[in-house]
Amino acid sequence: MALPRRLPWDWYDGLVPESAILDDECHVESSYQFLLDRSQPPHGVRVHRGASVHGLTAFDLGPHGVLTFGAFSITNGAQFICDDEITIGSGSMVGWNTVVMDSRRVPVDPDARRAVLERVPVAEPRRLLGEVETAPVRIGSNAYIGFDVMVMPGVTVGDGAVVGSRSVVWNDVEPHTVVVGNPARIVRRLSADPAALVPTPDGPRAYDEVLSRGLDAGGEFLPRT
Repeated sequence: MALPRRLPWDWYDGLVPESAILDDECHVESSYQFLLDRSQPPHGVRVHRGASVHGLTAFDLGPHGVLTFGAFSITNGAQFICDDEITIGSGSMVGWNTVVMDSRRVPVDPDARRAVLERVPVAEPRRLLGEVETAPVRIGSNAYIGFDVMVMPGVTVGDGAVVGSRSVVWNDVEPHTVVVGNPARIVRRLSADPAALVPTPDGPRAYDEVLSRGLDAGGEFLPRT
């Protein structure tokens, strides 16, 4: 079975939207997190087995946005601006006040940006809706995104990478590296033993096997019915 539209522990009197698919072993703190979610099926938020989405994490999805949290990932108080696709890998962590965006929502050109702003007062609902390019964002498995980080459109953060707090990630991050700064730069390379055993709910697994199993990390993804 899977989680119902009204979360049993919810402090907010709301419902999870029809577009969301939540595994019954995941935890999404509140339906309040979906207030900015405008996604329409088959798009929407996907939360896999054992994943946790805490605090005032905001799902700001456009009609065609797909935001996926891999198995056993933890996110707390982040904001996701998603008009295309954002993926958080299994066993990854995303810290407070981090912003991950696959779209800037407004044009870089100042004349075009002003035109978008002038349309906001007459929009229904009142939203910033610019015609801009999108680029998917992928955060790999076992990655750690620190506090106050900004991940820009089109970026891939590799498996096992660490992004230091308050960094701005403009370019891809290599697997098993530590990056910091604006723009984020490599300051350290991490070693990872592919044969090292990782404890999982299904028993010990080799590190490279855990990574290769992808978003589900061996768990069955159960859609809400």
